[in-house]
Amino acid sequence: VHLVESGGGLVQPGGSLRLSCAASGFIFSRYDMNWYRQAPGKEREWVARIISAGGSTNYADSVKGRFTISRDNAKDTVYLQMNSLKPEDTAVYYCNVRIAIRDYWGQGTQVTVSS
Repeated sequence: VHLVESGGGLVQPGGSLRLSCAASGFIFSRYDMNWYRQAPGKEREWVARIISAGGSTNYADSVKGRFTISRDNAKDTVYLQMNSLKPEDTAVYYCNVRIAIRDYWGQGTQVTVSS
């Protein structure tokens, strides 16, 4: 299993970023996918989930209405569109898949929201 995140960077408050996570080594279309984030000095927290077929999504209250998770099963890729970014969204963002009770993680991509 291999997960590679990209799309992070420095953005001003109120700005937008789109993160991508390219997956390989498993049958992507069969599994729910998650985004998590970890801010400096804080525990990793769950951000969003999309089910395998892509029809149902869930979000943490802190990002609801601002972030949108989506997936392209033809490209084995999951996305996180982040709008109206706030300084408190600054963190390393990770994509995640759970296969047979084991969690797999990418290396993460840094998102910094600052003026």
